[in-house]
Amino acid sequence: MLDIIQLLPDSIANQIAAGEVVQRPASVVKELLENSIDAQAKQIQLIVREAGKTLIQIIDDGIGMSETDARMCFERHATSKIRSSEDLFKIKTMGFRGEAMASIAAVAQVEMRTRRITDELGILIRLEASELKAQEVVSTPPGTNIQVKNLFYNVPARRNFLKSNPVEMRHILDEFQRIALANPDISLSLYHNDSEIYNLPAGKLSRRIVDLFGKSYREQLASCEEETSFVSVRGYVGKPEFAKKTRGEQFFYANNRYIKNGYLNHAVMTAFEGLIPEGTHPFYVLFIEIDPIHIDINVHPTKTEIKFDDERTVYAIVQAAVRRAMSQHNLTPSLDFETDVNFNRLFERDNSPFSRNVNQQSGFGGGFSVPEKTPLEKSNLTNWNKLYEGLNRSFDDFDNNGNRQEPQQVKFDFDEDNQEPVTVQSRANQFFDQKPPRISTESEGTTFQIHNRYIVSQVKSGMLVIDQRAAYERILYGKYLQNLQKRNGASQQLLFPKTVKLTSADFHLVLEIQDEIRNLGFMLNVIGHDAFIVNGIPADTPDENEQELIEGLLEQFKQNEAELHLDKLDNLARSMAKRSAGRFGNHKLTTLEMNTIVEQLFASSNPSYSPGGSLTMKILSLSDMANLFLK
Repeated sequence: MLDIIQLLPDSIANQIAAGEVVQRPASVVKELLENSIDAQAKQIQLIVREAGKTLIQIIDDGIGMSETDARMCFERHATSKIRSSEDLFKIKTMGFRGEAMASIAAVAQVEMRTRRITDELGILIRLEASELKAQEVVSTPPGTNIQVKNLFYNVPARRNFLKSNPVEMRHILDEFQRIALANPDISLSLYHNDSEIYNLPAGKLSRRIVDLFGKSYREQLASCEEETSFVSVRGYVGKPEFAKKTRGEQFFYANNRYIKNGYLNHAVMTAFEGLIPEGTHPFYVLFIEIDPIHIDINVHPTKTEIKFDDERTVYAIVQAAVRRAMSQHNLTPSLDFETDVNFNRLFERDNSPFSRNVNQQSGFGGGFSVPEKTPLEKSNLTNWNKLYEGLNRSFDDFDNNGNRQEPQQVKFDFDEDNQEPVTVQSRANQFFDQKPPRISTESEGTTFQIHNRYIVSQVKSGMLVIDQRAAYERILYGKYLQNLQKRNGASQQLLFPKTVKLTSADFHLVLEIQDEIRNLGFMLNVIGHDAFIVNGIPADTPDENEQELIEGLLEQFKQNEAELHLDKLDNLARSMAKRSAGRFGNHKLTTLEMNTIVEQLFASSNPSYSPGGSLTMKILSLSDMANLFLK
């Protein structure tokens, strides 16, 4: 029998390796920018065309390469920083002209010009699909100029899997921002299709943050710094009042390398607990410096996921650093400095209460004592009165004659043949725009509300309890999905148009889904490279700031995109429904409004569950209620 195992040709082996490193244009941008940084560049220019599909060009003023190094960097497993297996666990640089170049050259047309400052002439290398096409001496400025053209031109299947230009550009912007924040001492610029997106001068980290995200960040930055013998933390956190509905502007770095770590994000969020509203996210850019021997960066090919050998200690120090930043800027309630806690073993330099104040309930940080609670008032009268707080009915719900007021109803008539959004001029009570035909359900009888959250109705078999928020979400989901499918979402025009400025990544996300957003009822016009003029919003959205509305919608859309992999229409309908239900789902309703919700819920496609799968209702039978009183 003939042997069947054989070595792969280098060209095929390089393409396989490229599948791990080069997933999309943003992967190439990341590798090339990191190479320029390791080459000690002080000025780096990134030029892309068609979101990197046709051209990715990096021009730097780094140390350049010799002719031999220029040729060797495109060979597989060629590296300038690893000599032994021990070096794998001591890496502090990003990558120096070698680790990814072979993979990039395997799936693109690459041209590189490079020259050392000590050389009179430089070298030109041109490759196509790993095949050397030219190697010659040329006149070129000191540094390196790399052009990556027609990515995946020789792997059509991979190219077909690339997303639209706005999507791919969003990923490029993410990579550019992460690297720009990690290297504020380097001048960086980005051009897309000959338009300047960023031009960032070298400076301090605070200046880089403002240049990237806008002048409004000058007011919200609180410096954060904590140093121990094990790990040090530095950077900036956003003040609580500037927390946003979106969570995109959160950056962690370990030894100047961007990382994703939900565990450490939880440490920051617990430090902000009680300071920001639920569902909002603080801004932070935090750098962790730790001996490389304590981390493993080779967990994932892109090296964005790392492991710490003592995660609990890192968690506690990060949390303490953020709390200290909050306290130093008078952003937290006053603390009891006499509290007896025992957490000195983690902080050899700093024994302040801020460093020792680790959340006991989180389960992290080990042993420390908790102060006893102050005894409550012994007055039974005071405690009994508290049971009835909030149960008195507001007089605002009645007219001058003592009669209960019902909300004004606004109806919208949709023309199925008209593909343009219908515009109305009112914002009053838009949610109850259409009352569906009355259907026969068990939900006949007395209906009332509990704690502005649950609707209770008497039914033949017992008691129907409806989660008001989940019911809103199910009803709104059906409406929004129908609007998207029929392209006739009602829009309420703003009296004064509003300017909404977004991060570059979110701006390109809106460009990607702008047709669907307009079908929901948004009326947007692009201005500049990161802002929109908002002339109208969907008719049945709650009364809130347009900036927050759009940011919240985008955040929910991105979360669904990452976790559920939904199509655009379903994702947008779910995102908008969840966003709006959060505002509608906790307020006082009239009897008419409660009955309308019950009827609209039972008229929906799946009344028992919200779009996310949560129960919308529960029936307690008479026997269930009887069992509550059995011993």
